[in-house]
Amino acid sequence: MTQNGATGPLVGAIDEGTSSARFILFKAGTAEVVASHQKELAQIFPQEGWVEQNPREILEVVKTCIEATIDKLIALGGSVNDIVAVGVTNQRESTIVWNKTTGEPLYNSIVWLDMRTSSTVDQLLDKVPNKTRNKNYLKPLCGLPLSPYFSAVKLKWLQENVPKVKKEMAAGNCLFGTVDSWVIWNLTGGKEGGVHVTDVTNASRTMLMNIDTLKWDPVLMNFFELPCSVLPTIKSSSEVYGHIKEGALRNVPIAGCLGDQQSALVGQQCLNRGQAKATYGTGCFLLYNTGKAKVDSSHGLITTVAYQLGPNQQPIYALEGSVAVAGAALNWLRDNLTILPTFGDTQSLAEKAELIESGEVFFVPAFSGLYAPYWQQDARGIIVGITEDTNSTHIVRAALDAVCFQTRDILEAMNKDYGSPLTHLQVDGGMTANSLLMQLQADLAGVTVLKPSMAESTALGAAMVAGAAMGCWDIEGSPLQIPAQKWVPRSNENERDVRYAKWKMAIERSTGWDI
Repeated sequence: MTQNGATGPLVGAIDEGTSSARFILFKAGTAEVVASHQKELAQIFPQEGWVEQNPREILEVVKTCIEATIDKLIALGGSVNDIVAVGVTNQRESTIVWNKTTGEPLYNSIVWLDMRTSSTVDQLLDKVPNKTRNKNYLKPLCGLPLSPYFSAVKLKWLQENVPKVKKEMAAGNCLFGTVDSWVIWNLTGGKEGGVHVTDVTNASRTMLMNIDTLKWDPVLMNFFELPCSVLPTIKSSSEVYGHIKEGALRNVPIAGCLGDQQSALVGQQCLNRGQAKATYGTGCFLLYNTGKAKVDSSHGLITTVAYQLGPNQQPIYALEGSVAVAGAALNWLRDNLTILPTFGDTQSLAEKAELIESGEVFFVPAFSGLYAPYWQQDARGIIVGITEDTNSTHIVRAALDAVCFQTRDILEAMNKDYGSPLTHLQVDGGMTANSLLMQLQADLAGVTVLKPSMAESTALGAAMVAGAAMGCWDIEGSPLQIPAQKWVPRSNENERDVRYAKWKMAIERSTGWDI
C-alpha cells in the first residue's frame, strides 16, 4: 500500500464489512491508495445461530474511519477539496429497519449469516402452490432460492416477531434497508431529508427485486406480505444519489454503490463475460461474469446483478455461489477448540500435517447449514476420518482443505451451468495471505489462482463506480493492469478427483441433522 500526498482528483470508498469497516482514498483512475483507516466491528450472538450488529455502531465506525482518513490525508499534504466522490460497498443481505421520523433503529441489524429464520422459511414453503414446498419457486422472478440467507426472509421475521417493527410498518413509519441504505440515508441527512436508496446489486439480494425489470416486484411483495412503504428506491451502481451533509466530507457526492462481492468483481477487473473471482473472508463468495445474459442455474447457483454502470446502461449479470463458512472455521478452531493460537499460525500448523494422513481427515464446517450448491439448512458440521494418529495440525489442515473443496463445489456447478470451464481464478480477501491455502486451492480445483498485488479489491470497485459517475474513471475503456501472484496446480487430475470424491462422502454425512 502506498500512502503519499498525491495531488489530483481522489475518490473515496466506504467499505463496510462484517468484521470491520474502512475508508480508503484512491487516486482517481488508478489502484493507488493515498490514505486509509480501518476499525473493527463487534458482532452480537443472542442465541445459537443468531448473529446481530448494532446499526448505530456500524454508522459511528464508518464516520470514525472517514474522519481518521481525512486527518491522514491532510498530514500527507493532501486536501479534502481533491475528493470528488465517495462510493459505498457493504456486507450484503444484512437487514436493518429504522423509524424514518426519529432515525432510530427498531432492532439490531440481522447479519447475513444469521440462521434464526429457518422456521420462517418453512412457513413460507407451506405457501408454495400445490404443496410442493419447492424452494426454487420464486427463482424465476428474483434469481434466488428460499433461504434464511436473503433479506426478505429476515424482514419477514422482524415483522412477525418484533412488535415495534410490526407497529411502525403498519403506520408507514418503518424504513428497511441493507447496510448500504442505512449508511447512505444517514450520511445524506437522515431524518432531516436523507436519501433512501439502494443499488441494483444489493436489491438483487433481497428476494424482492425482479431480476429482469430491476424493480420491486408486486408478486414477490405479495408472497412475503410486506408493505411497499418500507422499500428504498432502486438505483444503478454508478450515479449520484445525494451529498454528504456533515463532517469532513460535507457536500461531497455519494456516487457509487455495490454489494461487497460485486464490488470485488469490479475491483478485480472481471469485466468480461467468462471471468470470475473468489473472495475469501468470513465466508467465501464466487462470482462469474455472464455479461448481459442472465443465466438461470440448474446446479444450485444463484443469478445476481453484477453491476449497472449508470441508469441508462444495461445491467451485467453474474452467477454466484456462496460458502457460509470459510475464515469463520478458523475462528472456531481458535475460539472454541483453542487449537489455533492465532490466524497467523494457520499455515505453519497446517504444513506440519503429514499429507498422506491429513488427506484422510475431512472437515465440513456446516455450522449453519450449507449454502451453494447444496442449500441444505439441515446440515451441521462434522469432522470425519479421524484415527488415533490424528492431531490438531490435521484438523487445521482439514479446515483449509474445506475452503478449497467448497470452492471447487461452486466451480463445478458454474462449469455445468455456463459450459465454459475456468482456466484461472482471481482471488482476494484476508485468507489469501495464506500461500498454502492458495496452493491447495490450485491443486484441489485444478485451476491457476491469481492474487493481485493490490489487496483492496472490494474498496477499489466502489471507488471505480463512483469515479465513473463523476467522469474521472474510465472503467471499461481503460481497465487497470494490476500485477498478480500466481499459483499453478501441482497435483494431477486423478489425485484431486480421489480426494474430492471423499469430500462428497463427507458432505453426504453432514446433512439431515437439524430435523
